[in-house]
Formats: sequence, C-alpha cells, structure tokens
Amino acid sequence: MADFKGYKRINFFTGFQTTADDWNDLVKYGVEKHKLHNRLLHGPGVVPNVLGGLKVSARGRADLSVEISPGYAIDGEGNEIYVPEPTIKTIDPGDFKLPQTVYIVVKYIEELTDFVSYKANLEYKGHRRIAEGFKVEAIITEPDVRREIEMARVYLTKDVKRIVDAKDPLNPKENELSLNFVPVAGVVGSHIDKSKLNELASILSQSKAVYSHMYGKMRILSAGSVEQSMNAMDMLLRCNIVDERNLYDLFSTVFTAQEELVADVEANYPQYATKKEFASFKKHVELLQGMYKEKSFNTETMVNVLGYQKKSTENLQTIFGGKVVKKVEATAKTSDEAIIAKLKEKSDEFADMVEVDGGKLKRIDMIDILEKDSEQQHKFRIVDAKDKYRTRQKLKYPDGVIVEDVGIAYEGGYAEWEISNVTPNKDIYMFMRMDYVHGGWEAEINVNGKRTGNMVCEGEDRKFRWRNWPFKIAAEYVTDTFLTIRQTPNSADRDVNIFKLWFYQPA
Repeated sequence: MADFKGYKRINFFTGFQTTADDWNDLVKYGVEKHKLHNRLLHGPGVVPNVLGGLKVSARGRADLSVEISPGYAIDGEGNEIYVPEPTIKTIDPGDFKLPQTVYIVVKYIEELTDFVSYKANLEYKGHRRIAEGFKVEAIITEPDVRREIEMARVYLTKDVKRIVDAKDPLNPKENELSLNFVPVAGVVGSHIDKSKLNELASILSQSKAVYSHMYGKMRILSAGSVEQSMNAMDMLLRCNIVDERNLYDLFSTVFTAQEELVADVEANYPQYATKKEFASFKKHVELLQGMYKEKSFNTETMVNVLGYQKKSTENLQTIFGGKVVKKVEATAKTSDEAIIAKLKEKSDEFADMVEVDGGKLKRIDMIDILEKDSEQQHKFRIVDAKDKYRTRQKLKYPDGVIVEDVGIAYEGGYAEWEISNVTPNKDIYMFMRMDYVHGGWEAEINVNGKRTGNMVCEGEDRKFRWRNWPFKIAAEYVTDTFLTIRQTPNSADRDVNIFKLWFYQPA
C-alpha cells in the first residue's frame, strides 16, 4: 500500500470490476494512513487518563501475579492497543534465570476470525473479520517501543515469593513494581474548561508578582523557587498543554516549594511567621499537599486547588505586598453617551468589534436567549419568578428595520447568567435586546455577589419597539476573567423581557 512513492487510494469508476484485493486495499489504505497519523503526531506510549491508564499493580496475593487496569496505548508502528477490561498476568519464575529484571509489556495483535465457506462452491471461503487485540507478556529484554509498550518492570530476586507495589515510587526496591519507565503518548490540547484555564492564568499572574517581590525586594530566597515553578507552569499554560493529566503533578512542584518557603520564613523571619495571614497560608499549603498525596483528582479537587492558591496569594500580598501593577496607556476615551447612542438602537448585527467616535469596543460574550446551548454554556436561569413566559416578536427598530426574535419575560424573582473572556479592571457595556413597549421598570444588577447599581428602563415606544437596553458595569466590579451577573427587578407588577444579551469592553 505504501512504498517510497507514497500511498495509493482506490478510484472507482463505472464498469470497474472489483476483486477481494481491491476491497482489502481500500480498508488497508485507511488503516495505514491512521497509523501514520499516530506515528507522526502522537508518538508511542500509554495514553493518560483513558479508562484505568493501563496501570500495573500488585494483587495483594502470595504469588507473582499482577493486575493491569483497562486502558489504551499506541505502539511505535502506530497500532492502537485497546485493553477493555482488567487483565491478570502471572509470572512464572521458572521461565527466567533469577535474579533478573522482568519487563511487563503489552503488544498489538491481529487474528483472523469468522471463517466461512460456501457449500455451493468450496473455492469461495475465507475469514470475514480481522480481530484487533492485545497480548500481555513478561520479557527479559529491553522493550522495543516499535512493537511493544512497557507497562512496568520489576527486579526479581532468587527467593522472590510475591510482587508488591513500590513503597517509594521514585525508588522501587527488589520485587517492587517500577512504573518510572512507562512511555506516555503525546496528547494535544487541553480538556480543562476555558474559564478554569483563565482563572489559573490569573492566579499565576498574581502569584508570580508576590513571590517575585518576596525574592527580589525582600531577599527571601525560598520564594524564588516558588516563582520559578509557577513560571514553568505559566509557560506550559501558554502552550495549551496544561490538562487534568498533568495539572496536579505540576502543582505538586509548587506545593513542595511552598512548604520550603514556610520552613524558611518560620526559621529566619519570625516577624512574618507570627502573623495570622501566614498561619492561613501555611494551612492552605498543608491542605493542598494532603489532597495531592491522596491522589483523588477530580473537578472538585481542581476547584479547591485554584481556590486555595488564590487565597494563599492574597494572604502573602497582605503580609509582603507585591500586587500586580498594570501599566495603563493613555488612550482616547469614548464617552458612555456616545457608546449608548451608537448601540442602543443598533438594528444590524452586533460585530466582534465596534467603532465609536474613534474608540473601539470588543465583544467579549453574547447570550442567545432560548437557544439551548447558549443558555447552558452561560448557565442562564430565572429563579423564583411569579410569572414567566416565552415570546416571539417581529418588531421594528427606530431606523425601520424589522427583526424577528424569540425571548423570555419574567416578573419577580431574578435572572442570572455567567459571562467569560473578561479582561479584569475594564468597564463592561451590557446591551439587552428587549420589547420597549414594556418599559417603566428598574432592576438591581449584582456582579459576583456585589451590587453595582440599577438598570433603569424609562419610557416606552409602541411603534418602534426594539431597543438594546444598556447597562455599564464599572471597572471596579470587573475583578475576574468570568463573572456571574444577577438581574433582580424591583418594580412591582412589571415584567422584564430579554431576547439577547451582548457584552463589550474597550479594545
């Protein structure tokens, strides 16, 4: 199928007399191209975080058997090795000349199955399927990654009675399983939610600032190690390769450096060690190390890690200073009146970038009400409403343009949603498409639990009924890369209707 000239595909045409070889070549082309992709873009090894990760562990029995958890791997030829269920491998010491290092490997195998022959013509016979499988072996030669993937190795002594898990995984002893040489297949991209990655980026930025200040200005040398570990994580984050498969191991380096910082401050800087904020910082480090050692990693763990790190940084900032100071360049400021006038009656598409009086606004987010994916993505909800109903309207903007849209109206209770892609410390302009025949209401706006003011909808228009009603969230309330916004009407017997929500910040 593939030679030095490259690959050939089947080309069907009218009258083409196909044979079994043609159809086999058709399948073989797809298989070989897929293997080429695996070889060149992923590399050989165990794919992390799939099923049980092909992890080898002792069975807790007085024999030489181990258990291999389900998982997935790619060998050096690009073959995919899929182990769907736990597998037991028993090593027979009689097969080896001990003492000896034994390697536990998994191989890709193929087997012809489903043989059939036709009684009408016995020349027509063959196997209808090729089963793709695997084989676990114990070998004494260094594994060749082109044809087998190492899952563990163990140095067996002459008097070995059982195989056990290593007490110190980094330094396994005789008859203890070593997982230190298991190759890991390349995985591209991150599966962590973007809002969490943004939160991590913000935490790293703040943390690096305070540790840099402690090291560079206050000469607390152990803070330099923490800063270096966070710089390394920041670089990996910018390369988009921080994922749940490596996040906790990356943070373990940070935790260890923070423990050393605690010991350093307690020993050499008692004037800081006695402060309550430092005691809180120390407690957070202990909790983080405890979580890592438990090896129970899930979404809740990630939330805790990010929350504790953020609080730890705030504690150190209180004691030592070193907050991030952003350089603000002088720019021509566009008036709020001009922005509102430009967008309040805008009937055409809300673009990614809008120019107003020479200034530019960048759209950071948008919510399409009653569009399921958009509502779920932004966690849009209406809570405790006295009345709530859907509405479809085909109305005019003041420029005469007719727009048809669907939305929702509610009375009492509150509406709540989340937005992301936010740049902290910058104003946000929120525009809400509404039917202006139902005006004359006020609603309190809260951002991340803080009251920011009232959204006031004065007047009404029975002819040109569409408006994009504005509300400005001042920069002082824009404290994170994602925000939770709550709209609580406080006008009795007035319903608030929402069809779309757009969010802009100065570019």
